[in-house]
Amino acid sequence: MASVGPSAASTQPALPSGPAVFKTIPYAFILPEIVCGTWVWILVAATSVSLPLLQGWVMYVSLTSCLISLLLLLSYLLGFHRNSENWKVLDSLYHGATAILYMSAAVLQANATINSETGVNAPLNYQLNCAATFFAFLTTFLYILHAFSIYYQ
Repeated sequence: MASVGPSAASTQPALPSGPAVFKTIPYAFILPEIVCGTWVWILVAATSVSLPLLQGWVMYVSLTSCLISLLLLLSYLLGFHRNSENWKVLDSLYHGATAILYMSAAVLQANATINSETGVNAPLNYQLNCAATFFAFLTTFLYILHAFSIYYQ
């Protein structure tokens, strides 16, 4: 039976647990992803949703990804991963897929912003939609950074 020596185990970086999650890249991106995604949801909810199909998708993506990211953050904080390499694959796949979904939501939100330039309460809705579009693209960028930075550890 072959045993794994200390040199083989030390080549793989340990997954962070507890407060070290906030100090380790890419896991430190999880909290900003949650905060920016929450802002997307709040800002879209604050507008008079003139295009429910478009902005409904934006709200669905932002709320769902915030909740799943929160669960992922809690699992890292509580150490549920038990330093398994499968968690890196799960984390990368989740953040890659969410980046694609968020990119679609950000583009739809940009379209909703363009369409909100005229109409009832146009200046306020336009400004809220502009802010939501900014945070949607920022959140997309954070998810992309997180997904790709796992490979460079």
